[in-house]
Amino acid sequence: MQNDSLELMRVFRTAAWIWIGYLVSLAVMDRFIYPGGPLEPVLWYHLINGAPALLFVGLSYLKWLKTRPQAAMIPWMILLISIVPILLNHLLDLRLPAAPLANVEGMVLRQLPVMFVGLALIAWRYPLWMVLFYTVFTCAFEWVMISIRIAFDPDRQLLFYFVIAIRTISLAVVGIFVSQLIARLRRQQEALQAANQELAHYASTLETLAVSRERNRLARELHDTLAHTLSGLSVQLETVKAYWAVQPETAYQLLAQSLAITRSGLDETRRALRSLRASPLEDLGLRLALQQMAESAAGRAPLQLHLALSDKSLAPDVEQCLYRVAQEAIENVVRHARAQNLTVQFTVNDQQIVLVIEDDGVGTDQSAAPRSQEEQGGHFGLRGMRERAQLAGGQLTVSSQPGQGTRVQLLIEGYRHDQNRHL
Repeated sequence: MQNDSLELMRVFRTAAWIWIGYLVSLAVMDRFIYPGGPLEPVLWYHLINGAPALLFVGLSYLKWLKTRPQAAMIPWMILLISIVPILLNHLLDLRLPAAPLANVEGMVLRQLPVMFVGLALIAWRYPLWMVLFYTVFTCAFEWVMISIRIAFDPDRQLLFYFVIAIRTISLAVVGIFVSQLIARLRRQQEALQAANQELAHYASTLETLAVSRERNRLARELHDTLAHTLSGLSVQLETVKAYWAVQPETAYQLLAQSLAITRSGLDETRRALRSLRASPLEDLGLRLALQQMAESAAGRAPLQLHLALSDKSLAPDVEQCLYRVAQEAIENVVRHARAQNLTVQFTVNDQQIVLVIEDDGVGTDQSAAPRSQEEQGGHFGLRGMRERAQLAGGQLTVSSQPGQGTRVQLLIEGYRHDQNRHL
């Protein structure tokens, strides 16, 4: 509804300035038509014709046009641009000095461009039959006005009827053409919207299928590694339990086999986890992966996002650490911080890497129990982030105060970007 109101304002403002531009051009033309004649009638003519044009401009810029029902507003605006100029010309009966287009027929032709503007507004908003009705109505209205004004001059009436007939045909031809163009444009817009909806549905279906396939792949990986290993280990341990008191030597042998199965299963699990490494890093690279993750989180919260990300590539294990730490910190902001702003900074210098995740949320009082949340597995996940940072040779620092937000910084020093390894 708001978009329709904005479109309404733009269309009427365009029509208003076209009307004003035509009147200014007409005034310039009259300046050359009446170079030495009396200027007062010409001036009055343009002032009176310019008054409804200025009123139309003012109405098109009023704020209440955004909220007023369009169905009630449009006819009055079209009536103002189409009927009022005709009515003023005939009621005031301005007598211009003798010149081209100064007679009654000339006054009729002078209004033709303005009539075309009203015709375009009708064709833009209403169906073809309304365009034809507008053409017949405006011409019939002026027919009546002229017939009353020159009722005792049959010759001039005949000339006027000829002019009216030409104008009626012109308005009808242009109106039908414009109406057909607008109808065609709207059909194309509707077809485009339908195509966009189908495309969005198709993309959603593909995404759902991709997620389903990925879940099936994860299920297969877990079934082939953890499920098989744990199932075999369970059977083996049950056997160890049965032999423990009867044949200790056999129980020890079975226990050794269980340990071997456990190590093999652990190796297989690690291999599967390596194959399930975060795909955004492989597909997008670290900078775009961080950007995509932050934008997705900011859209869900919602948060005002501030990004400053370096586009330099690093060693895979370092990128994995940075991505996972950022993922944990950003999820904490989304779930617990109740923040309005989120800042994600990632910089790479010659000797260090710095990742900063900062928010302006509720924060926490770290001085009261600085490590209790880590030890109890609290929702901040600091313990896991610190372990990842240590594995990458970095240091994780968390600064937070109640009501002042939280700042998580991962600093990796002694890193040379050109060699992609730690010094």
